[in-house]
Amino acid sequence: MSKLSPHVWMSRIVIGVGIIGACMAAMKAAWSLYLLRLLLGVVIAGMWPGMSYYLTLFYPPSRCGKRIGYYFTAAQLSAAVVGLVSAGFQKMDGLQGLVGFQWMFLIYGIVGIAVGISLLWWLPDRPLKPGEIRNRTGWRRYIPQSRPALTGEDARLHYEDLTRVYQKKMWTWMDLFRVMMDFRLWPLLIMYFGVVGVGIGVQNYGTVIIQSINPNLSGIDLSLLFAPIWLCDLIAILISMPISDRFHAQRPLIFSLAVLLQIAGLLITTFAGAANSWTRYGGLLIIGFGLGPTVPNVMAWTNEIFQARHGEVGVAAASALVSGLGNLGSILTTYALYTGWPADENSKHPFRKSNLVMIGILCASIGAAVVMSVLVRVFGVERVRTGGFEEDEDEDGQVEDGAARREEQERYSETEVVRPKV
Repeated sequence: MSKLSPHVWMSRIVIGVGIIGACMAAMKAAWSLYLLRLLLGVVIAGMWPGMSYYLTLFYPPSRCGKRIGYYFTAAQLSAAVVGLVSAGFQKMDGLQGLVGFQWMFLIYGIVGIAVGISLLWWLPDRPLKPGEIRNRTGWRRYIPQSRPALTGEDARLHYEDLTRVYQKKMWTWMDLFRVMMDFRLWPLLIMYFGVVGVGIGVQNYGTVIIQSINPNLSGIDLSLLFAPIWLCDLIAILISMPISDRFHAQRPLIFSLAVLLQIAGLLITTFAGAANSWTRYGGLLIIGFGLGPTVPNVMAWTNEIFQARHGEVGVAAASALVSGLGNLGSILTTYALYTGWPADENSKHPFRKSNLVMIGILCASIGAAVVMSVLVRVFGVERVRTGGFEEDEDEDGQVEDGAARREEQERYSETEVVRPKV
């Protein structure tokens, strides 16, 4: 994506997801589900890190948290809307010989393909220097040209504040190797692993937990009760991420407080009241609220650290590694917990062991945030000199622009130690 046109790359992902989604309407056997789900994972893998990288083309890393959060609300709206809309699709069983879920996948696929094609005109490409003409040779002449996001005085101010965006350089495999060997990557990955594991666990088994409270609930009832969990998630993002950008040096603290809220929600869901107590549903709502700020904060902090150290390739590669490897947490909660602990069924506290394991990985996420804070304060985020060359670099290889100088001053003022006068 950093080498090609970002809007073409994002369009390719959305169109591919739409095609595979429409194909899911024709599933007839288990093997077709596994195959399509595998293909969906391959196609959509670059979407989340790609969007995180795309935002850094228009905003300084320290201000990306709110934008990443706003983008991430699509996932919460989707989870909430799917719960509500699926209730309507269940009423469509038998229409034109299709089951309700087949209608859902078919409509989802058609809409996805249409949106993906529209992105070729709708989503702005990376900004150009004032007066520069976009390259339209080769395969690019067959691709629709999107309207620029910035023009006139806005374009000039953006160029002065984010000069690094306009210095597109060719990265090498050695640059990627440097990113992978940067020890700052791994605490971020652990932070992401824990919160995504809990998020996917709640997403996959939230209705199971709700039904354990009242086994007589219908599928439509479960769908309607499931949606508010993700609305709480969305509300938390809208409230917390502007604060996170305003006090971006405190991202690990904001992240840790949100994780503690998830832990409290899991404890309430597990131990509060009797097995049929609706207090446990309140715990799920608290978990949803706690989930909101976590992933956007991790991705924003990743951008902030790796943009400063490795430049554009650092943002793209680190975002992909953190989100890609961190998503292994979803495998743990999907296949090893709620379906892999028979003792949960015999406990007076349903899903006790599964929920305690999720609390454990959340504690690991908090520990990783603490470690990362110490590493950043001790070792800093100084620029790593890469093999390529960029114009407008200073003697240390750093592209000097308004945002870079401002963020460097902020980091210095935050870590400066006041020494007593002698």
